[in-house]
Amino acid sequence: MGMSDFYGPRDDAESISTIRLALDQGVSLLDTADMYGPFTNEMLVGRAIEGRRGEVFLATKFGIMRDPADPAKRGVNGRPEYVRACCDASLKRLGVSYIDLYY
Repeated sequence: MGMSDFYGPRDDAESISTIRLALDQGVSLLDTADMYGPFTNEMLVGRAIEGRRGEVFLATKFGIMRDPADPAKRGVNGRPEYVRACCDASLKRLGVSYIDLYY
C-alpha cells in the first residue's frame, strides 16, 4: 500500500489516516512485516490501531534479514532465538500485547 520503503517516500499521517479509514469501513485484517520499512510499517500500524486493538486481526511476518549495506540482498533466519527476539521487537513496535498471526 505504499506505507514502506518499497514504493518511495511515505506520508506517515496519510498512512495512519488510511489505515483508520479502512478500519472504519469494516476492514479487520491488517498484515505487515518487520522488514517493511524496515520496521517503520509496524510502527505505523501500531499508531493506527492504538485504542482499537479489539477490532483488528493483526498479522505480521518475520525471518527475512536484509543486508544494511545492500537492502536488495536478503536472507532467511528461522533460528528459535531469532524468532523470539523478532517477536518481542514486533510486539513493542506494534504497541500490543499479542499478535494474532505470526508467520
